[in-house]
Amino acid sequence: MPRRSADTRAEIRAVALELFAQRGFEQTSLREIAERLDITKAALYYHFPSKDKLISELFSPLVVDLEAFSIDAMASGPEGMRATLDGYLELCHRHKMLFQGLLRDFGALARLDVLDALVRKRVELDRALVGSDRPADRARAVIAFGGLQDCVVLMAEEPLESYRTAAVDAALRALLPD
Repeated sequence: MPRRSADTRAEIRAVALELFAQRGFEQTSLREIAERLDITKAALYYHFPSKDKLISELFSPLVVDLEAFSIDAMASGPEGMRATLDGYLELCHRHKMLFQGLLRDFGALARLDVLDALVRKRVELDRALVGSDRPADRARAVIAFGGLQDCVVLMAEEPLESYRTAAVDAALRALLPD
């Protein structure tokens, strides 16, 4: 039975995401993705003319989600810390395979300017969360958000609900000034 283009494109994204999360972006070849799908490399190139285009498309939903989340977080400010942290944990969990790939391979994303965009957005979020630009305050926000990201990556096999409350509580404690 022939594949429909839309389905093939979605299948390529799903398999690529899985392999990138397991091995990293640079360590996964388009040939491996094509073989896993039992399609030719030419068929894969029809949908994605380069690995960079595929990676960029995989990160697009994260960038969109992060932008929407950022607007909400900035509107709630420091008063809504718990909700902001919980929302960030949820966002990270939804995109955990991308974060796993990031952990294995920052270089590929730096080349695509994806990493710069993500870092800029995180800096905005750090400032919005603590309502300050002071290094000591921002350091606490970095630890809070970074700790939530790490939970998602390092506990990827665990259901989110098994650690959600503990992770958000710990992130909140990191935000409290001495």
